[in-house]
Amino acid sequence: MKILRILFKLVVALVVVVATALGLVYWRSSTLLAQHIDVHEPALTIATDAETLARGERLATTHGCTDCHDKDLGGRVLVDAFPIGRLAAPNLTRGKGGVGGRLDAASAERAIRHGLGEDGRLLLYMPTTDFNALTDADTADLIAYVLAIAPVDRDIPAPAAGPLMRTLFVLDKAPLVYALRVDQHAAHTATMAPAATAEYGRYLANGCAGCHGEHFSGGRVPGTPPSFPPARNITPDPGNGIGKWSKAEFDAALRSGKRPDGSTLNTFMPWKAFARLTDIEVDALWAYLQTVPARATSEH
Repeated sequence: MKILRILFKLVVALVVVVATALGLVYWRSSTLLAQHIDVHEPALTIATDAETLARGERLATTHGCTDCHDKDLGGRVLVDAFPIGRLAAPNLTRGKGGVGGRLDAASAERAIRHGLGEDGRLLLYMPTTDFNALTDADTADLIAYVLAIAPVDRDIPAPAAGPLMRTLFVLDKAPLVYALRVDQHAAHTATMAPAATAEYGRYLANGCAGCHGEHFSGGRVPGTPPSFPPARNITPDPGNGIGKWSKAEFDAALRSGKRPDGSTLNTFMPWKAFARLTDIEVDALWAYLQTVPARATSEH
């Protein structure tokens, strides 16, 4: 009986410690998430011609918008599991349940390049680090497509952060709100001409860092369930990276989903979307990745 009383007291003490820790995590994370950021960007010129909309549609595909918001931009729930929370991409159209009716060029730009919603509130899970460096021209084309897309009637529950994501967020181990990881007042480049250069490849690779990490060394993607595959090391490291790959093998993996050994990549790597990359874009990405430092291990 004495042993049982001791065990009971230990369990109670543990419950109190865990509850207190979670209370502190929720208090701190809620305080951080309640922040509002005020940004004022020069108005972008949004065209509506067919060529602009076609460029915008391709950008939405190759930059991952359709991976999260679905092919019709009607939104979808990607993860809904305790203790992670709900990773949900909203319906961007003007249909029932969509936010399109409230979007204009300025609010769409704030969401895309700044990760900010109405009144400067922080948007959960919006990967702004992938889009913050988009040129004005590419951003305008993307916005034109989003504003013009056909309405989709679909109600998507709001994203939510569970205790695990909040804990990782407070410990700075997972972003949760990417708006806090970009320079909200950095100047934007007006345009950038496509070229098979490392400079243009660096620009395109901004969208790769969200999964492959800041240094492109791969690893577990923050916030994903255990069933999700880790991102590959795409540095020139010959052992763990792609240092032994040829340019043709890189092209096949990126646009056809085929590894050098002939196996097929998991579709978590959006190679089907990357099939629409141009030869210049693939050449530029290859040129840039050859310049990044080789890293043998993941730093996620």
